[in-house]
Amino acid sequence: MAKGSTMQTLYELCKKTFTPSSVSPSSQSIWKLCSLMDSISPADVGLKEDALDDDRGHGFFESNPFKSLTRAAQWAQPITYLHIYECDSFTIGIFCLPTASVIPLHDHPGMTVLSKILYGSMHVKAYDWVEPSCITNSGKPSKISVKLAKYQADAVLTAPCPTRVLYPKTGGNLHCFTAITSVAVLDVLAPPYSEVAGRRCTYYHDYPYSTFSTVKELEMDEREEDYSWLEAIDAPDDLYMRSGKYSGPPVKDFAP
Repeated sequence: MAKGSTMQTLYELCKKTFTPSSVSPSSQSIWKLCSLMDSISPADVGLKEDALDDDRGHGFFESNPFKSLTRAAQWAQPITYLHIYECDSFTIGIFCLPTASVIPLHDHPGMTVLSKILYGSMHVKAYDWVEPSCITNSGKPSKISVKLAKYQADAVLTAPCPTRVLYPKTGGNLHCFTAITSVAVLDVLAPPYSEVAGRRCTYYHDYPYSTFSTVKELEMDEREEDYSWLEAIDAPDDLYMRSGKYSGPPVKDFAP
């Protein structure tokens, strides 16, 4: 029975924490969610660590939250998304990444995201936009437009490790995941991506700070290595995701 399961508890806490209103959740509410997610194991969501390693194939991933339908080559290793729950206020799901697979650099506009590595090891690169916005062009015929961002993370994370939280403007709202081993990540996104509401996922290519003419003077204690220029790009052709079947305890929805 779902009632009493850890995932049911997570759902109920998310329901209390994230509402359709624009009011941001309190730091205490986020802390409670992190504490709960820290306790979740692969077994709690019906996963085995070797379930998707070296799983190759081809096809379409038709319900991914990045709204990107992408066909990949037959030799590609698919990233599998396990949908658990979604409403207007939040969504819960799991990304299962085979070894060496990548979720490219992308943003989470106006969203709070909690990510818990269930098993495995991955490299995380994350940025926040520099405020006020700093935008420049390449000066080349193509006129590449780039925006300045500052590193918030560039590290390898291995389970077990604390749940990471990113906010609309802080904590690494733009990030990229690279699987060092087979890895699974439990995600809570609040609110979910929504084209209608203007929360469209955008992908980016990052350039070293020195690539473009300097329009921001760095402070004495700042380093060029702490900054990158980001260019918005189309969803990468080699991004291959598919939907999988969640086999953990289901959550029982209830009216607020």
